Formats: sequence, C-alpha cells, structure tokens
Amino acid sequence: MSPIRVLIADDHRLFRQGLRHVCQAAGGIEVVGEAEDGWEAVRLAQQLKPDVILMDIQMPGQDGVEATRLITANDPPVRVIILTMYRQDQYVFEAIKAGARGYLLKDIDERELVEAIRAVHRGDALINPGLAARLLEEFRRLSRGETTGETERLTDGEMQVLRLVAQGADNKTVAERLALSERTVSNRLSEIYRKLHVNSRTQAALVALRRGWVTLEENQNHNGHEGHKG
Repeated sequence: MSPIRVLIADDHRLFRQGLRHVCQAAGGIEVVGEAEDGWEAVRLAQQLKPDVILMDIQMPGQDGVEATRLITANDPPVRVIILTMYRQDQYVFEAIKAGARGYLLKDIDERELVEAIRAVHRGDALINPGLAARLLEEFRRLSRGETTGETERLTDGEMQVLRLVAQGADNKTVAERLALSERTVSNRLSEIYRKLHVNSRTQAALVALRRGWVTLEENQNHNGHEGHKG
C-alpha cells in the first residue's frame, strides 16, 4: 500500500520539524513538503498533490482557513486537518465551512495525530471532542426555522447513506450495511453533497443533524455500540 502523502503548513519551523518526525516515525506516512504560510500551502498543494494537509490557522500572508477554502475548491480529493491552538468557536465554524475534514488542537498526543491522519485519509471526519458539541449546537442554532425547500429532495437510498455517514460510518461500512458497492456509496455521497450544497462528510452530517434526519442520541448510541466491539 502506498504511504499517505502529507503536507505540513505551519509558520513555526520547530513545530513543523516535530510533526515531520512524528509522521516519519509512524510508518506508512510520508511528508512530501512544508509550507510557512497559507499562500505557500495552496501552491504546494497544487504542485505536490498530497493526500492530507496538516494546516495551522494563524499564519502570515494568508491564514489557514482561506488556504483551506482555496485548496478544497481547486482539488477536492485533498483532505485538510486544521491543527491549531485556537479553541474559539468562530475558527471551528469557518474551518468546517471552508471544507476542512478535521479540527484538532495542538495538545493532542502523537498517537492521536497519527490516527487522525489515517482516519481522514480513509474518508472520516474528525472534530476535537471538546469542540464537537458546541459546533453541532451552533449550527443547529443558526439554522432554526430553516426549511427543506432550499435543497433538492434526497432519494431513499441517498438518505440511508447520509444517516450512516452522520453516525460516523466510513464508505466501506456503509457499503456493507446497505449491501452496496463502495463505488455506489461514493456516487450517492457525491449526489448528496450536490443536493445539500456541501463539500464534506462533516458538513453533510451537520445538515442531517440540524434538519432532524439524525439525532445526537442516535450518534451517541451508535458510537457507544462501536466502542464495545471486540
């Protein structure tokens, strides 16, 4: 299996060196480049075609949120993990809207970082647990009174896929549970993104939550059952 190609974007050289060391020591992860600011991150993303980008928020020139917006717009397969010291809700909301697949704080340990890179590369979405509840509540608060008329109606099959995705299932798991091929799941996800006007699993899951198609209780129950397997 080919290594996961990672681009590191952070304006602190020592921190970049630390991330490089963690990635190289993990095995199966290759650091293909480093960027000191948002503009360089956008340029290197286009040039190097990494699988995952570890992106800081506050950088000179252009910040990580805007860089993420440009990168995900130009090359959707690239998955961005925001890795920052900032817990403020506004940064989380803007990063997710920009297309980030993960938002993690710099105080995570090495094992958690490696697992996050691998999970996002598989297609999962990750939010720091301490921020997730506030993120979901804020999106629900902002969208109260919103009607379903502004998006196209999902088919029953697309709704089945969306509910499982909102519960945290990856494409392989969705395919197994619905007796579909992974290609079919991927195609349905593309249609879901188009109809809901989103560009990531996280955003699609948030839409499902705020529209009441999936509840937080269902998510918690699902995650609880998953945690007791094996």
